[in-house]
Amino acid sequence: MIHPSAIVHPKANIADDVEIGPFSVIGEHVTIGAGTKIMSSVVIDGWTEIGKNNRIFPGAAIGLPPQDFGYKGQRAFVKIGDNNEIREYVTIHRAATEDDTTYVGDQNMLMAYVHIAHNCSVGNQVTIANYAGLAGHAVVEDQAVIGGLAGFHQHTRVGKLCMVGGCSKINKDVPPFSIVDGNPCRIFGMNFRGMRRRDISKESRLAVQNAIRILGSLGLNLNDAIERIDSELEHTPEIIHFLEFLRAPSHMGVLNKGGRIGARSEK
Repeated sequence: MIHPSAIVHPKANIADDVEIGPFSVIGEHVTIGAGTKIMSSVVIDGWTEIGKNNRIFPGAAIGLPPQDFGYKGQRAFVKIGDNNEIREYVTIHRAATEDDTTYVGDQNMLMAYVHIAHNCSVGNQVTIANYAGLAGHAVVEDQAVIGGLAGFHQHTRVGKLCMVGGCSKINKDVPPFSIVDGNPCRIFGMNFRGMRRRDISKESRLAVQNAIRILGSLGLNLNDAIERIDSELEHTPEIIHFLEFLRAPSHMGVLNKGGRIGARSEK
């Protein structure tokens, strides 16, 4: 299952049924799980663990040193889960700090030329479109959808089931279940279609819509918004997650500037 032109280090831990295409290079400390298919001209290096049934397309580079001036070759990891589609020329760099990890979960679609920088964490069932880039230490929660060419400042977080418009500039944490777009980025409402597809109850969808409106209210700081959401809205699972997200902001702060908030309402 390994093409004769591929270079695979004899100490790499490769499951028996892994396919490795022509001119690909697999490093010494790499582990690749069963059912994974690696196409041509892929480079996987460093202390990298890749799970089962992934498809990695031509030109992808995984586990290479981070683009960080502070990195001096110390051991650091990339861990990728199962059933991911990693398209052409995606780059996923190892962590920049010793014994830390750049993490990608399960069932994600990373389209061509996506960049996942050092120490990032991408959850499960995330879609990241072409040319989008996550700077170091960024976090993307489960089921988020990120448009092409979107750029993310280091340490920012993207909440569960968010939709981020193409070419957006993200320099603050994006609240869960929201739709955001623009440069500067603004909140334009709630991802009600995504929530419906995930069978989230109408009661909870309405609560989230109200939470996003409260967060964008003029004159409210983040603590005020948290207090109102906590006291005024029913604590559905989604509101609990929303509050947990707001209560643990990165040092970049939480996005609360609105565009046409409520222009599309839950029905």
